[in-house]
Amino acid sequence: MNERNPRAEAGGGRAAALKEMALRQARSFLFLFLYLWVLLGLFVLNQALVERAHGNAVTFQGFAFLNALVLAKVMLVIEELEVARWLRGRPLILVILYEAVICTLFFLVFHVIERSVIAKFSGHAITASAVEVGGGGVGTVIVTVILFVSLLPFFAFKNVTRAIGADRMRQILFRRHTPAD
Repeated sequence: MNERNPRAEAGGGRAAALKEMALRQARSFLFLFLYLWVLLGLFVLNQALVERAHGNAVTFQGFAFLNALVLAKVMLVIEELEVARWLRGRPLILVILYEAVICTLFFLVFHVIERSVIAKFSGHAITASAVEVGGGGVGTVIVTVILFVSLLPFFAFKNVTRAIGADRMRQILFRRHTPAD
């Protein structure tokens, strides 16, 4: 009477795998979101300091929050696409630099798209000055470099963890070390 249903067991295994994948993606998204929210929040705080020096006192932390949500999803998609797959077996620094460059470029594209949408909904014409990054010219280069450098720790942490294993990374980060270690 206690017959096993292989189809039900396969479905249960598939459901468990999907649940595990969803949980892994949710954790990744949360980590990416928090990293980006802190990063973008610091950009907004820096902008607020500059604005305050010029007599303005308006800051928009909400943009940091919303951008972090959107950009975390963009990063998650980039992760799933495995854009650096062709660099496997090469020195890890190349993978880290490549992923940071790709992500920086995607972020800049999404920034321009965001500015275009804001200009469109606010009734302004979508012009080059409306969508430029960092005020254009040298400002664009500076913002791009800052964004690239800000993404390096994330990609370094991710790729080193992948290379040595999550358990080893936890040991390194959270275990007491003696000078002999």
